[in-house]
Amino acid sequence: MRAAAAAPAAPALGVRLGPAYDSASNMPDWHKGRRAGIILHPTSLPGPYGIGELGAEAFAFLDWLADAGMQCWQVLPLVPPDAQYYSPYSGTDANCGNPLLISLDALITEGLLAPSDAPSGLKASGDVDFEAVAAAKAPLLSKAARALLAEPRFAALRASMARFRAANPWIEDSALFDALRRRPELEDKEWWAWPEPLRLRDARALADARKRHDAEIAEFVAVQFLFDRQWRAVKTYANSLGIKVVGDMPIYVGGQSADVWANRHLFELDEATCEPTEVSGVPPDAFSETGQLWGSPLYRWPAHEAEGYAWWAARLARAFSLYDETRIDHFRAFAGYWSVDAGEETAMNGSWCQGPGLALFDALKARLGEVPIMAEDLGVITSDVVALREAIGAPGMVVLQFAWGGGPTNVHLPHMHYENSFCYPGTHDNETSVGWFKGSANAQDKSYLRQYLGSDGSDVAWDFIRAAMMSVSRTSIIMLQDVMRLDNSARMNTPGKAAGNWAWRAGDSGVWERLAPEGRALRELAHAYGRLPRGARLDHA
Repeated sequence: MRAAAAAPAAPALGVRLGPAYDSASNMPDWHKGRRAGIILHPTSLPGPYGIGELGAEAFAFLDWLADAGMQCWQVLPLVPPDAQYYSPYSGTDANCGNPLLISLDALITEGLLAPSDAPSGLKASGDVDFEAVAAAKAPLLSKAARALLAEPRFAALRASMARFRAANPWIEDSALFDALRRRPELEDKEWWAWPEPLRLRDARALADARKRHDAEIAEFVAVQFLFDRQWRAVKTYANSLGIKVVGDMPIYVGGQSADVWANRHLFELDEATCEPTEVSGVPPDAFSETGQLWGSPLYRWPAHEAEGYAWWAARLARAFSLYDETRIDHFRAFAGYWSVDAGEETAMNGSWCQGPGLALFDALKARLGEVPIMAEDLGVITSDVVALREAIGAPGMVVLQFAWGGGPTNVHLPHMHYENSFCYPGTHDNETSVGWFKGSANAQDKSYLRQYLGSDGSDVAWDFIRAAMMSVSRTSIIMLQDVMRLDNSARMNTPGKAAGNWAWRAGDSGVWERLAPEGRALRELAHAYGRLPRGARLDHA
């Protein structure tokens, strides 16, 4: 999401090694072996209805990925994005899926929609127009949900939906919250401005609301079931090809969410008004004079500890039902986090507070068993963060675009990489490699890169791909934009810029055939540097 920043004076937290983690050398079994993969959010897939969906193009992409010898598909958070900028990192619910990803063609095939329902006027290629897509798809998803709920021929599917609902109790609060926030008298208000009985979750008020909004709640559950069903089909197919799905989880959740409303005692809220009192961000650093004020309510960690970190265990259990592994954004906050008074307009005035440290991960290990996370540990990171990451055996991140300043001891240079890490030419927050070389890379960066990689820079995207494949990092993840040698017109996100992000798409339905040569080149690199699946050969035989 954002490059994490931390003041060098952050407190030393004295991270200990708990009983579940004997030493930093204990590499978890789920992260052994060299591998490579692609980062591509599903919204960036081709598709006929203005946005990437969990339909035929997702399966076609996975076929291309497998042919390329890739073993990982990394996605951005699958949560419903905010309805202003459509950022998956400002989701409206920590556990729900993004309904805009639901494949309309799949719903038509199943009979939940008619062929005549297919919307016209949405772009088959080009950037996503999120507002147009939402306007076209929302009524169709409602129609499909109503058919699922009412028509006798979908009785077996309804039974599956009932099992999904029973297995995911969090959905009850999510559905009720969604129904309440759509009331005309509440739609422009945060939940802490709702009438007191609803704000404080009075049992009688909630029961009355569930009865009043029974139809809306059922429809919400049906839509989430359809998302879940389609996503699991995609993930099952990926796994059948030997591809692991790497998810992404923002460490904080939005204040205007069922997550906070239903768990007030776990967040830093005013006891009387329920408004956030302390919010998230990072302090000023070399990249921002005023820091970054994210505004999500901070966790009340003693309350989480008192409950054995049950909320976190449930959140990660849901994540691991969707992904094989997951990245946690802003991992450093588990060691120490920046706390800002909710009344501040910037993140300049704040204080460092101690995070839960290893106690959280010991509790998660006890509840969940293996906890396959990847730590987003970019930025200025203090020793306590490194100690925590190493104590739990979580891989960190290195990014080649960050390698060319600071001389030969820069930790992002390939010769400085460590095995238990993910190596990226650039992430979704970076420029594309071509865009970086043409844009923000200075003359010194370019000179050092040419010397170090033995390159003239004429094919910098694939220079970076080759360097990432050569790295000792066990996992190499490459943006599809770099595979396609695209410039910054294909950039996914520019941190600090609210509007105009997240919209890039890979092209039309023929893109995977056109990328067959690049797929073969990836497979050759994976073979050369020991990243093909065990037993696989260069010629697929």
